[in-house]
Amino acid sequence: MDQLKPSPPNSRPLTPISFIERAATVYADCTSIVYGSTIYTWSQTYLRCRKIASTLSSFGITRGDVVSVVAPNIPAMYELHFAIPMAGAVLNSINLRLNAQTISVVLRHSESKLVFVDYQSESIVLEAISLFPPTCPLPRLVLVPEEGQVRGASKPGFVADYDAVLERGDPNFDWVKPETEFDPLTLNYTSGTTSAPKGVVHSHRGTFLVTIDSLISWSVPKEPVYLWTLPMFHANGWSYTWGMAAVGGTNVCLRKFDAAAIYAAIRTYHVTHMCGAPVVLNLLTNGNPKPLEKPVEIMTAGAPPPAAVLLRTESLGFVVSHGYGLTETGGLVVFCTWKNKWNMFPAVERAKLKARQGVRTPAMAEIDVIDAETGKSVERDGKTLGEVVLCGGCVMLGYLKDAEGTAKAMKDGWFFTGDVGVMHPDGYLEIKDRSKDVIISGGENLSSVEVESVLYGHPAVNEAAVVARPDEFWGETPCAFVSLKEGVKEKPTEKDVIEYCRERMPRFMVPKTVVFEAELPKTSTGKIQKFVLREAAKAMGSANLSKL
Repeated sequence: MDQLKPSPPNSRPLTPISFIERAATVYADCTSIVYGSTIYTWSQTYLRCRKIASTLSSFGITRGDVVSVVAPNIPAMYELHFAIPMAGAVLNSINLRLNAQTISVVLRHSESKLVFVDYQSESIVLEAISLFPPTCPLPRLVLVPEEGQVRGASKPGFVADYDAVLERGDPNFDWVKPETEFDPLTLNYTSGTTSAPKGVVHSHRGTFLVTIDSLISWSVPKEPVYLWTLPMFHANGWSYTWGMAAVGGTNVCLRKFDAAAIYAAIRTYHVTHMCGAPVVLNLLTNGNPKPLEKPVEIMTAGAPPPAAVLLRTESLGFVVSHGYGLTETGGLVVFCTWKNKWNMFPAVERAKLKARQGVRTPAMAEIDVIDAETGKSVERDGKTLGEVVLCGGCVMLGYLKDAEGTAKAMKDGWFFTGDVGVMHPDGYLEIKDRSKDVIISGGENLSSVEVESVLYGHPAVNEAAVVARPDEFWGETPCAFVSLKEGVKEKPTEKDVIEYCRERMPRFMVPKTVVFEAELPKTSTGKIQKFVLREAAKAMGSANLSKL
C-alpha cells in the first residue's frame, strides 16, 4: 500500500471554526446565546460572525494578522472567537483585568492590528495605547458598547463600533479557511501568577483536538445549557467556546457574577453545565445556599481543588468533574475519569479521589511524571515526586518570539509543564505543586497543596495558600495565608490553626506562621498569586524556628 498517500479529499485542514457552520445547519433554530433580554439562534450567530469577518477583511485584516479582544463574557466576545479566525486572523483574547502597562506590552509584542474594546475597558486600553513608543504602529480600535451607548466611530481613537462592523458586513462572505491545520488560530498570554507572561500560539489542529477531547471526556450531551462563569479570555474558556457550537449548546453570558447571580441564572435558564476554578466552588458553597432543584455539572480546573471544597460543593447538588490543563495545552488534557466502583466509597474518600487530576484525554499521546535528574518515570506509588510532562496534538506550537523559552519547555519529545506531581498505582496523576511552590524544609520536599488541603478543612477557613518563609535553621518553613468565612463567630488565632494542622499532618509540614488576610490576592481567573505571597513571606525575614 506504499502508493496510497494523503490527497485533498482526505486531508482538509481540521479547524474548530467548522463547528459553527455545522451548528447553523443542525441547530439552526436552537438558541445559541442568551444575554439578558438578548437571544440569538445558531443560524443568526453564524450569520453575524460571517458579517464581522467580512468587515475585518475590508479593514485590510489578512491571514496571520493578530486581532485582539478586551471584553468580558458577553455575546460579542463569544462571536469574535469565530469571526476573527473566519477572516484568516489570529485571535488574541486579553485578560481584561490587566493593568495598562501589561496590556500595552501584550499589544506591542503581538503586533496586534485591531482591538475590540468593551466599553468598560475603554479608558485602560486608551492608556495602554498612549504608552506605545512614537515609532510603534498603533492598532485600530473598535468599541463594543452596550445597547443605547455612544457609537465608537464618534469617539477619538476608534474607527467604528461593533454594530457598525456588523452593518457593513457581507452575510454571504466566504470565510477564510486555514491553508494547513498547523496555521496559528489563537495567541494567549499566560496567566498572571508570575510576573512574565508569555505568548502561547495554538494551531487550528490542536484547538480542534482539545475541543473534541474536552467534550468527550466530560460526556457533554447535545444541546446543553452552558453558563459562562469561566472567563472566555482564560485559555479561550478551556475550548468550550468552540465546543458549545459543536454540540449546539446554549451559551448563557454574564458580564459579571457573584453567588447570587449564578444561582439565579441556574434557576432562570435551567443551566446544565458550567466551569470554574476552585475559587468558584468556594464562592458557591459560602453562606448557607439552598440545595439545587436539579443537578448541575460543573468542571473545575486551574488549581488542585481541596477535597473539603469538593465535598461541600457536591452536597449542594453540583456534580463536580475535575480536569487539568495549561494555557500551553489550550484546554483540559487530563481528566479525573470517574470509575463506577468509586461510587460505593464513603463521601470523604470519593472527594479525595476526585481531587486527583486523572488520566490523559484520548487525543493526548502520553503523560508521565519524570525524575528531573534521571529523566526516567518515577515510581507509581502515589508518593514519589517528579515533573509532569505531556505529549500530544493539543500541545502549543510554541511561544511567540521566544525560541529559547520554547526550546526549554519542549524537549526530549515532551512538553515540560513545571508542575510537580505523583503517579498513583492505578495510573492516575495527582498534582502536588508548581515546581517553584515546593517548600524545602530541612531537606524535605513539602507540598504546599497538601497543607492547603488540610487548611480548607478548618470550619472557619474560606481560602488558604501556603508558601515558603526563610528560616535560618531549616532553610524554609511553611507560611500559611488564610482568609476567614464571613459571619464566623469565634475567629481562630494563629495558635488555633497551627494546632488544627498538627493533629492532621506530619510535624514538618505544619505551618510555622499563619497570616490572616481579608482576601488573598488573585488573578482574574481565580488563581491565587503565590508570587505576591512569597514576597510578603520573604519580607517577614527569617522565622528562626530552630526549636520547632
